[in-house]
Amino acid sequence: MREFFLKLATARGEIPADLLIKNARLVNVLSGEIYSENIAVTDGRIVGFGNYEAKEVLNAENMYVAPGFIDAHIHFESTMLTLPQFSRAVMPHGTTAVVIDPHEIANVLGLDGIRYVLNNLNLIPLDVFVMLPSCVPATPLETSGAVITEKELRFMIYDEKVAGIGEMMNFPAVISGEEHTHWKINAAKWKKVDGHAPGVRGKELNTYILSKIDSDHESTSKDEALEKLRKGMHIHIRQGTSEHNLHEIIPIVTKDNSFRFSFATDDKHPDELMNEGHIDYSIREAIKMGVEPVTAY
Repeated sequence: MREFFLKLATARGEIPADLLIKNARLVNVLSGEIYSENIAVTDGRIVGFGNYEAKEVLNAENMYVAPGFIDAHIHFESTMLTLPQFSRAVMPHGTTAVVIDPHEIANVLGLDGIRYVLNNLNLIPLDVFVMLPSCVPATPLETSGAVITEKELRFMIYDEKVAGIGEMMNFPAVISGEEHTHWKINAAKWKKVDGHAPGVRGKELNTYILSKIDSDHESTSKDEALEKLRKGMHIHIRQGTSEHNLHEIIPIVTKDNSFRFSFATDDKHPDELMNEGHIDYSIREAIKMGVEPVTAY
């Protein structure tokens, strides 16, 4: 608690901050503004805005300061990089957080694979939120060896590094009311359940959403994305290596509904990460298509 009370004292202006970033152009995605601001930082956390004394002063010289980018859904294994190397690849592009679903490593190693991922999180500066793979194996035909049951999901969900249950790919079982599938969904408890509903529309979509699933990254047309949006789903706009849905879906994004959208890559190969970028690429493309910069951020 001592560190927290020191931050409070810094915020009150009683003791110097570790760092003051002066003359920044702050991109405020909450108010939708860009304006000049000074930013006080202590122990790696923003503690205040305005005029502060500081041990170190950095003059931003009207450069832009924006929140870090978030990849709302990615299977990091598809990058063919370890988490530390993945972190090195994406952080220079402005990504500071990712939501990962490690179902590819789990398909082979099961819970040991998930534990390997969780144990690596303390080694990297990237904020990683882990969604527990919900469909291991992905189909009954797979012979990769691992099986993760609803009992194991219920046990792992209490890990503080776990944000919820990963994409529920078995949407036919969800819609038909298959018991074991719904037990897996209920294993999320109070945490999130990611969706996977390619081409699911109408009453089937109603049923899928009713099952506690409130996000989707599989929309490939603006009509599909708009229906899911209207029915309450959070839309992850996917732009990765294998799927390119951004240019189709961006036209339905407005300033008023943008808070219901996120950018995601799902998978992205290392050469594209290095040469094209990560979430910063999606933001640039959205701006090119007419989305206001603050809205795109």
